[in-house]
Amino acid sequence: MTARSPDRHHRDSDSEDSDEDSVTAEGSLGSSGGQSGSQGTPEVTRTPLLLPPPQMPPHGSGGGTPASSSGSSHHTPPHPLPPKQQQPLPPIPPHSNRLCNGDEDERRRREMSEMTDLMRNITSISQPPDVTNNTGGGNNRAPRDDRIARYSGPPPGRQSSSDADGWRDALYNFPENWRGTGRWKVSSKIQQLLNTLKRPKRRPLPEFYLDDEEDLEIAANPKDPNAPKPEGMVMTPARGEQLVIPAGLPRSVEDAVYRYGSSSGYKAPVATILDANGKLSVSLTYGKLLSRSQKMAYNLLTRLGGRGEGTVMPGDRVALVYPNNDPVSFMCAFYACLQAGLVPVPIEVPLSRRDAGSQQIGFLLGSCGVSVALTSEACFKGIPKTSAGEVVSFKGWPKLTWFITDHLAKPPKEWQTPPRHSDDSPAYIEYSTDKDGSVKGVVVTRSAMLAHCRTLTSACNYTEGEVAVCVLDFKREVGLWHSMLCSVFNGMHIIFIPYSVMKVNPASWMHMITRFKASIAIVKSRDLHWGLLATKDHKDVSLQSLRLLLVADGANPWSLSSCDQFLAVFQSKGLRPDAICPCASSPEALTVSVRRPGHGGANAVGRGVLSMQGLSYGVVRVDQENSLTSLTLQDCGQVLPGAMIVVIKLDGQPYVCRTDEVGEICVAGGAVGDQYWGLQGMTNNTFKVQPLLPDSTPMSEMSSYVRTGLLGFLGPGGLVFVCGSRDGLMTVTGRKHNTDDIIATVLAVEPMKFIYRGRIAVFSHKVLRDERICVIAEQRPDCSEEESFQWMSRVLQAVDSIHQVGIYCLALVPPNHLPKTPLGGIHLSETRKKFLEGSLHPANVLMCPHTCVTNLPKPREVHHGNYVGPASVMVGNLVQGNRLASAQGRDMGLMDDEDGTRRHPQFIADILKWRATTTENHEILTLLNSKGQVATSLTCAQLHKKAERVGVLLLEKGHINTGDHVALIYPPGVDLIAAFYGCLYVGAVPVTIRPPHPQNLQSTVNTVRTVVEVSKSSLILSTLSVIKLLKSKEEKFDSGKKWAPILDTDDLPKKRLPSIYKAPTPEMIAYLDFSVSTTGMLAGIKMSHGAATSLCLSMKVACELYPSRVVALCLDPYCGLGLALWVLSSVYSGHQSILIPPGEVELNPSLWLSAVSQYKVRDTFCSYGVMELCTKGLGSSIALLKQRSVNLACVRTCVVVAEERPRVQLTNSFSKLFSGLGLSPRAVSTSFGCRVNVAICLQGASSPDPTTVFVDLRSLRHDRVTLVERGAPHSLCIMESGKLLPGVKVVIANPDTKGQCSDSHLGEIWVQCNHNASGYFTVYGDDGTANDHFNAQLVTGNTGEVYARTGYLGFLRRTESVQADGELHDAVFVVGALDETVILRGMRYHPIDIEMTVMRCHKKISECAVFSWTNLLVVVVELDGAEYEALDLVPLITSSVLEEHQIIVGVIVVVDPGVVPINSRGEKQRMHLRDGFLADQLDPIYVAYNM
Repeated sequence: MTARSPDRHHRDSDSEDSDEDSVTAEGSLGSSGGQSGSQGTPEVTRTPLLLPPPQMPPHGSGGGTPASSSGSSHHTPPHPLPPKQQQPLPPIPPHSNRLCNGDEDERRRREMSEMTDLMRNITSISQPPDVTNNTGGGNNRAPRDDRIARYSGPPPGRQSSSDADGWRDALYNFPENWRGTGRWKVSSKIQQLLNTLKRPKRRPLPEFYLDDEEDLEIAANPKDPNAPKPEGMVMTPARGEQLVIPAGLPRSVEDAVYRYGSSSGYKAPVATILDANGKLSVSLTYGKLLSRSQKMAYNLLTRLGGRGEGTVMPGDRVALVYPNNDPVSFMCAFYACLQAGLVPVPIEVPLSRRDAGSQQIGFLLGSCGVSVALTSEACFKGIPKTSAGEVVSFKGWPKLTWFITDHLAKPPKEWQTPPRHSDDSPAYIEYSTDKDGSVKGVVVTRSAMLAHCRTLTSACNYTEGEVAVCVLDFKREVGLWHSMLCSVFNGMHIIFIPYSVMKVNPASWMHMITRFKASIAIVKSRDLHWGLLATKDHKDVSLQSLRLLLVADGANPWSLSSCDQFLAVFQSKGLRPDAICPCASSPEALTVSVRRPGHGGANAVGRGVLSMQGLSYGVVRVDQENSLTSLTLQDCGQVLPGAMIVVIKLDGQPYVCRTDEVGEICVAGGAVGDQYWGLQGMTNNTFKVQPLLPDSTPMSEMSSYVRTGLLGFLGPGGLVFVCGSRDGLMTVTGRKHNTDDIIATVLAVEPMKFIYRGRIAVFSHKVLRDERICVIAEQRPDCSEEESFQWMSRVLQAVDSIHQVGIYCLALVPPNHLPKTPLGGIHLSETRKKFLEGSLHPANVLMCPHTCVTNLPKPREVHHGNYVGPASVMVGNLVQGNRLASAQGRDMGLMDDEDGTRRHPQFIADILKWRATTTENHEILTLLNSKGQVATSLTCAQLHKKAERVGVLLLEKGHINTGDHVALIYPPGVDLIAAFYGCLYVGAVPVTIRPPHPQNLQSTVNTVRTVVEVSKSSLILSTLSVIKLLKSKEEKFDSGKKWAPILDTDDLPKKRLPSIYKAPTPEMIAYLDFSVSTTGMLAGIKMSHGAATSLCLSMKVACELYPSRVVALCLDPYCGLGLALWVLSSVYSGHQSILIPPGEVELNPSLWLSAVSQYKVRDTFCSYGVMELCTKGLGSSIALLKQRSVNLACVRTCVVVAEERPRVQLTNSFSKLFSGLGLSPRAVSTSFGCRVNVAICLQGASSPDPTTVFVDLRSLRHDRVTLVERGAPHSLCIMESGKLLPGVKVVIANPDTKGQCSDSHLGEIWVQCNHNASGYFTVYGDDGTANDHFNAQLVTGNTGEVYARTGYLGFLRRTESVQADGELHDAVFVVGALDETVILRGMRYHPIDIEMTVMRCHKKISECAVFSWTNLLVVVVELDGAEYEALDLVPLITSSVLEEHQIIVGVIVVVDPGVVPINSRGEKQRMHLRDGFLADQLDPIYVAYNM
């Protein structure tokens, strides 16, 4: 039986097409072919036959299906039936027409209905069909009974018929006696189908994956009934004026180079560059441009011509890699490519392997098939190289051949450039970057490039000889179109001002206008802004000559104020108001619109004061002029000549917007991009848009539109207004906001005082089904933390009051810290990526989830009015058929064996004495040191003698009375065991205590003193080394308190005890077991003599522990099951115990596993701490261990001793890692014990494999258990905690009402068995809680039974495994400690689940713990990294917990490694941590309070 998911009992044949499966796999129907007189034949298994039937060979060719038959005295070989034995088939009934071969569906439908009739008849048989053999009753049936016979070929006397007919005939013509006594052959497949049809149907698969968080989605997108709605008419396309091409323009862009470079004015300058010192350095004339570009074209085609790696042919793509200060080389290379028929792909110069966005550029080059990169000699020198002098391989880049375009050979005079390519072939590819940083190549055809140049020439009135100043990046968009293409097309002179010069002298571009009397300037609004600030450079500026100040980013909302302020200052310097021309553009649609200089008239310039709230609903509404919530927009000019513009809806189908509705602007015309290179699907969606009218008919069949990615609307007179971009769109709680608007608002809050150079990034990311706004800004170097938080709080208020939206995260980083684009802007997608992966390293962070997360699930409400009692719940469970949660291990009975009481005594001390006499030389204990050598070994007799001497010491020097408590403070070893039995021999009660740790003496000595005092120990036994530790620090740490008398057991008296104490009753206390629980409580339990021996017997039976066995223990021996295994088990069962102190494994991680292999150990026990040490410390040493012949194939059970939910991830990692050494994955399991019972579950030797289930996390919050499939959303993997020990009974009870739960409820585990502890031992004696914990009774069901309450929540589940006694096995699943659960919003959360989420969210988190404080969730994380990384964790933790658990983290405390307290079993002490947090003792690196 293969493993199945819990809620799918019958996977194979329960599915909805199971009937059809059984028909199509009918190969297993009984085949009774053969002689009529033969006996019944056993069924022969055959491969299932599939429909439709294959074409059969003629009946004489022996191609029929063999039929097997066997009689009592002879065997007939499986040959096809001879034709003469086949009976002719009766005619087809009249209602059944012959099916044609193509009518598959009809045929299948008929076959299914016929099969259904057959099934109905089969199920009506009075007795179950015999599926094993045929009896002789119905042997005179015709061979046609067997439906397989339809494959035996057509019957004689009939013309060949279709196979479908034969199939149908066989079904319609059953023999007359087929409904008789049921003694006919039925296939096992049919029988299986019959059986499964009786079972309940499983739930259909999609039910597991239903999106049941629709309420979160609905809450994230509320429908506001008062939201404004568009009321205008459906818009019609806005058409530009007819494009009139001025006379005398060149025929093409390449022709322009020929014309101006070979005419009489060839010495006219085309480009001049301002160098870093502000001097005009390099100048390029039109003649030089022609000669250089021809020289490059010739060398490209001759030196790199041909096919193969690093070669180019016309039509190939080549990368242009030139820095921002070398436009001359770029211009020559660009035109060389156009002349050579190559397609230039301009990209940025790679400066390092970690450049922002470099990998995406590599993807672009790879997808475009670029294998050659053109660059200048100076630029090539600056590109990073390997030690061998080759260019380093940039991440994601294809292999490139670098071609230096300097110092090339001249072409011969007879050389001609290749013939011109067709107009629709690509001219160049310009890259476009998405919101997520992905790069796409926009193909611009030769015809579009020419149309674009003509359109801009017409719109901007460019004329030959004009001087233009360009500050923009000449490789992309507006800079490329105007400074590289239109300028050469019109024979203009361009003065380039590199970004490096602008940084030093922001007014340099205005000085160039003044000096050259330039008529055109191409800038961005930031250049206007920085030019304004350079006031000392204004005196010599004159802008009278300027007729066109082209503002490339005029579509941004903050460009308006820059334009207005610039005009106000420089109008006195000759700047004309109509010279300022904002434009809108996109890489896909090229220039969308531009305000045209000198165009007067009523509608030449537009300005709109719009309601911000209206815009957030996608509606244009006019607002008051000076309203805080208004947005003033300037127009971006009118539709370009020869183009059409329409606005379509943002979501769904491209329906045309109304006139007062904001949508995406789309452009149609000749001057637009053609496609995304190699991305056909995205091309269709972007470049081939057919706008639809409200009735879903296309607006125009003729032309398709191109999406610009710009959001806006058309104003009066066809003016284009842009109010944002699709990439900057953030939909928060159903309303749309734009990043540019938020940036404008943030910049308005004292920008000069605080924000460094106005550098702000705004983006959103989805958390809990809604977009969350994040603002990242660079702060000035001299800002204090207090100033930072004051500014952040003002920004929150401003954004909230102006935009009515909350900011989720506001982070400040040091100056120049955000990733940059090549021209110094902020690389937004890289910033977002670094923020989300936690590598941005902010200096200050403010998270505001409480104010802006409005779609949390509804809190769970407790209805006090109509209280449902436990009895009603139980009745409800019974009515619903739910099983009540109760399970028990095998019955103890007389399991040990019948004469067990005669074989050895009842109590553990007597058993040791008995073993010392019966098997005195049997080695029982072996202690290993860190090198794997035997440190000490004791036989039964040696242990007995040593224990006797301790007893003598206690009587003679300690003057111990019966019942006195003795503290045993020893390191792990045999001395502890001998001292333990020494106490039992004289009637004292031993208390095992972990010795103080030398490296953490103060706190550990105090813990030891507390246990000694609380346990009322009248004497301490220890070794000399530990006594020195206790004594040396007594004065320093213990404030004058004195220890109880201490005896050193290193030197024992060599005397024998006169007699060994015998406990009068099993209820007498044998020892005290003290432990710090996970909630930080020091709890001591009383273990009686009866409980101790019962525990040993239970473990002996479960694990089959006999004297011949060897057991390896790598545990602490001070409490719980570890104490029982070290001290009691081997003496009781007689097996040899290999003792491995966990401290030695820290020194040598391979010690435990090497010992297991060396001693061929079948059963071994360890702690999670040891397992983690091995997994982390030996991950890379498996091969080495193999060389040392470490083999773990001998291990049958490897049990992790724990008092918590099994750590599935760790056990799986351990199993996988060491499977290479032969460790069986079935061997690794966990146990479960607690204070009231140290061993409830333990994987036995013959137990079924551990069961794993997946439960729904959201159901657990409501104390419900819903099983889901692996991989289902919100699924949590839980492994069972071993098998119930013999004699143990558990029930699941509601911790509040004490009513018994059903299997589908999460409740407290209650346990009843002989080895339960007798009660708590505290300094106050038996207090009230003890009664409740150890004598609990159910209020429903069997109310007379007494249980002990474990304090742990869990559930039971009946599995398909069968136990040794033949019963179905009930698995116990532990979910977590009741005291540690966090109740928030009425729901129960388990800390371990939240901690697992936190651990996953950043690689530098080494440990974490969570607890609640005043209804806030507090997360403490240990940072395994530099302190500057601490604030990276805050947003990640908040978002991860919110996404996975739907709760808001209130406080995040980042601390150093080792601060989270962990007890000896590797369990977190969360309540200790909480106390330390409240007492301000954690010394945190950073504390974040989320608002």
